[in-house]
Amino acid sequence: MEVSKKIEQIKNSLHNSIDVASRIITKNGVVIGFIYLKSITDVLTFSQTLYEPISEFKGNIDFDIITDLVRGNDVKVCKDNEETKNILNGGVLIILSNSDKILSVDNLKYNSRTPSEPPTSPVILGPREGFTEDYKTNMTLLRRHFHSEDLVFQDVIVGKSTKTQIVVCYLDGIADKKIVKQVISKLKAIDIDGIVDSYYIVSLLSNRPNSFLKQIGQSEKPDVISAKMLEGRVAIIVDNSPIVLTVPFVFLEDLQNSNDYYTNYTYSTLLRIIRLIAIFMAVLGQGIYIALQLFHYNILPIKYLITIADSTQQIPFTPFIEILFISLLFQILYEVSLRLPSYLGLATSVVGALILGDTGVKAGLLSPPTVIVVAIAKIAIYVIPEQSSQITLLQYIFIIIGASLGILGIIGAAIYFLSYANTIENFGAPYLAPFSPFIFSDNKDGILKVPIDSMTYPPKSFKSIKRKRIDEGN
Repeated sequence: MEVSKKIEQIKNSLHNSIDVASRIITKNGVVIGFIYLKSITDVLTFSQTLYEPISEFKGNIDFDIITDLVRGNDVKVCKDNEETKNILNGGVLIILSNSDKILSVDNLKYNSRTPSEPPTSPVILGPREGFTEDYKTNMTLLRRHFHSEDLVFQDVIVGKSTKTQIVVCYLDGIADKKIVKQVISKLKAIDIDGIVDSYYIVSLLSNRPNSFLKQIGQSEKPDVISAKMLEGRVAIIVDNSPIVLTVPFVFLEDLQNSNDYYTNYTYSTLLRIIRLIAIFMAVLGQGIYIALQLFHYNILPIKYLITIADSTQQIPFTPFIEILFISLLFQILYEVSLRLPSYLGLATSVVGALILGDTGVKAGLLSPPTVIVVAIAKIAIYVIPEQSSQITLLQYIFIIIGASLGILGIIGAAIYFLSYANTIENFGAPYLAPFSPFIFSDNKDGILKVPIDSMTYPPKSFKSIKRKRIDEGN
């Protein structure tokens, strides 16, 4: 093989990018060529484990000798027309003038974030490590939880331009193989130019991609993903994303928290009830407040009615305009706090809310009860941060319904929404399980939380291979 010509051919296929590097040496009449990408290759390791051993070898060079010299590395023979693919995956190609074969030596290296506690999932007790943007590191973090041959990784390449590595993880003998095949089939069917983050494939995996309801589970914590896999779920790791997806998904998952499993079970039950109350306050609170003011003020206690009347008497806006204005104000402050540097964002969100709210009340533009109701509703959203976008959308829907149709309209809309949610099923899991359909055994870890030794079997809300997880009483 003509080495220099082959190197030029590979460089042309990579459009002569500036990070393409090559070296050519001659040993005992044999021309040896190296070609790699400087941007993703460990140059020091290349010099010490590849270039120097080969250049310093005194004997005759051939394909087998090269294989022996680089034995400590991940070595493979390039298949036809896969030279570019191997280079883009961090490989160093070794080309010999006396062989038609091309050797690829894995030498990938790039900077990646070390595992740390995710900012969205802090815990008081329990593991504090979180996933990173490197899929290999994420696989390692899961391997640390499963010292078993049953942990299976299967890869799928998605994206015409990005060629993103997606890894499907499951426990053989626990996860339903039909769900695994369905996930892999959906991933292989994705035809897109690129995958930048795991969220890109969320709608593509969902049975109802146009629904605003969340249908795919997600987490940044290996312990959470491991626990879900033990229940029979399938995890999906996407390279360049610290968010690992899981299927099947039910709404109850977001009501739970990793802290629930690292503290007293009765306390966990209390917290889940509080979270459920917070959801109702976040979704319905503002709509009910408007409806009571506009249509049903006669059912309010007289003392409370007098308080509201006194506080809203001089307000120039209608209750609907007032509460909508304050809701938008809180949302703007939230968006600002997300995009400003951390030391400015905290000051802006806290000071902005206090000053604007207090000034608005003193100026007679806003009433204190309205500010309190909106503040409680906005704070309650983040009891379940994974559902914040859906709850925020529902807030505005119920504000409009409360202002136009009153309590009856809110009740009707709530029934419609629950009926709609009840029709959603993803990978065989009803969205509202284990409440609809009611599954008694799954309610041991529902709103109520029982001790671990009482949860004998995995959830029945979705398909998995049924087996006994623990003997009762042990």
